[in-house]
Amino acid sequence: MAQIFAYIVHKDGVADDTALELAAAAKKIDADAAVTAIVAGSGAGLDTACNAVAPSFAEVWKLDNAAFGYPNAEVLRKALLNLLPAGAVVLVPHDTFGMDMAPGLAVKLDAAFVSDVVDVDGLEGATLKVVRQEFGGAVSTHVDCDTSAGAVVTIRPGAVAADESAAAGGAVVDKSGYVGDISAQRTYLETVAAEVGDVDITKEDVLVSIGRGIEDEDNIEIAQDLAEARGAVVSCSRPIVDAKWLEKSRQVGTSGQTVKPKVYMACGISGSFQHMGGIKGNPFIVAINKNPKAPIFQVADVGIVADILDFLPELQEKIEEL
Repeated sequence: MAQIFAYIVHKDGVADDTALELAAAAKKIDADAAVTAIVAGSGAGLDTACNAVAPSFAEVWKLDNAAFGYPNAEVLRKALLNLLPAGAVVLVPHDTFGMDMAPGLAVKLDAAFVSDVVDVDGLEGATLKVVRQEFGGAVSTHVDCDTSAGAVVTIRPGAVAADESAAAGGAVVDKSGYVGDISAQRTYLETVAAEVGDVDITKEDVLVSIGRGIEDEDNIEIAQDLAEARGAVVSCSRPIVDAKWLEKSRQVGTSGQTVKPKVYMACGISGSFQHMGGIKGNPFIVAINKNPKAPIFQVADVGIVADILDFLPELQEKIEEL
């Protein structure tokens, strides 16, 4: 039986959606394993986050230290090296922090490392079978990972359906006194808040989000007309901001805003993990893309293979008729 640990991301006492996704991924690895959640932080919100995820894990390790008040990968790596047993399989969300922390952790543990996993096929003996994507999502790669010395695996947010059964009912165990020396060369300076634009996309229920498929700045009007007809707001992926066609405050993704709409229309967006990492709360996703192999179709509730420049005006017309 595998010893599986899941690193839980949280903010202000609220556990990230990836917490339940990691619980589900762990069950896919070994349905009988007792999975331990690791929650690091400082202050009152830490206890709240620990108690929130406890129903979904066999045990929750609480790491309370002022050094964990800011997500410093160097500090957390040192703590985990002092805590994790030999041969542990560690699951980490594939976000900006996970990409910083996980590779070095695997090196220090002398364990296998697999990044950006989109599915888990299970564990056969010491061989963990997972699925990754290559060439921008055009190809799915089945990877065999030797876990005999342990493994560190980053799971793409949203790729694995969350486990909401809350049947484990684990206890919270304070492991703060066992983290050891967590001194670091990195020093936290400040948090720079994202700029606030004319529209706060984080509070919208319906988003019409555009990507490279919009092709030209003048074509953004097509999306704006559809959004107006649908009672929605226009958001975008990073290339649109880089081209200075829309302001940064409308960007969805790990380097932009995190949104939790009820409906998300991805128009001409390929669906990179950086973009999908900014979408939380399991919205109803409608994907429109002329590339039938676009990764966005793997997570969409409805997929439409079409050129958005032709499809969006037709959709707007039908909505206005209704």
